[in-house]
Amino acid sequence: MPEEYVATDSVTGLKVTVIGDFPDDPDDRVRIARTTTLFTRLFAAILATEQTTERRQRFRAVETQLEVADALIRQDLEEVQRLLRDTLGAMGIPEEQVQALEAELQRQLESLGGLDPTPDEPA
Repeated sequence: MPEEYVATDSVTGLKVTVIGDFPDDPDDRVRIARTTTLFTRLFAAILATEQTTERRQRFRAVETQLEVADALIRQDLEEVQRLLRDTLGAMGIPEEQVQALEAELQRQLESLGGLDPTPDEPA
């Protein structure tokens, strides 16, 4: 039988209900509660935005972050890169600057030992 978690925004009263078969692990249940509560707060804040253009921008910002999270969970790094490039482009950052940022990030990760370009190959 599906279980239910309801999060309510204390300021607006907006409620979000998540229904499903939840894992028994208490830490997983805490994550379900925290994630649902955060989503509810974000959604309530967006809906409370009176100016239409600003409200739509906020919706799009949350949608993009959720799309990035989805791609990361699926380990679709090409999609993550596409989404980040689209986001930076929409912010007016030119492609050359995006490439420079990517190169610097790659350099920083490699210097920290946090990026293994061939993780499937034996060391």
